[in-house]
Amino acid sequence: MTTKKDIRKHFLEQRLNLDDDTSLALNERLLANCRQLDYSRSRMAHIFLPISEKKEVDTWPLVKWLREQQPQMAWVLSRSDMKTGEMTHHLWKTNTILVKNKFGIPEPDQGEVVQPADIDLVFVPLLAFDRQGQRVGYGKGMYDRFLQQCGPGVRTIGLSLFEPIQKIEDADAWDIPLQTVVTPDHIYQFK
Repeated sequence: MTTKKDIRKHFLEQRLNLDDDTSLALNERLLANCRQLDYSRSRMAHIFLPISEKKEVDTWPLVKWLREQQPQMAWVLSRSDMKTGEMTHHLWKTNTILVKNKFGIPEPDQGEVVQPADIDLVFVPLLAFDRQGQRVGYGKGMYDRFLQQCGPGVRTIGLSLFEPIQKIEDADAWDIPLQTVVTPDHIYQFK
């Protein structure tokens, strides 16, 4: 199980098989570890909101906590165009209306467009990651394209319910490794 396809299948299945109590406990521990990081230099953070049907990391408590701790931080959400594989990024204010797309992703209905180069912190979704900071997502490459558009100083933090695998054998040259990954039990730093 070292190719993206096999890794994707295995970890999606593993996540979907988590019972509610285990999922809640993992998310609470992951949030506790996220609270250990320093966000004081971040001015504009991009975050993904979870697809609850796929038991993705619950980022809602993280956003709530960070809004209290770092009120000066602006928040950004994406809208995904699955046909083109591109995302547009929009300022997420407290009054922004969120609508689930056909894949169950909560997205902003509208809002001020934000350029990727203006974002200095990106929380990155993933299914799995390895000890080199490479990640496996759903396979569309949308986050890799987005991260390439961000400025050179952007900070990336992956959020995972599971610990890393040894190595993703078929990582591509255009895959962008993460700088940090937070799990329920550890904080991994890669850069």
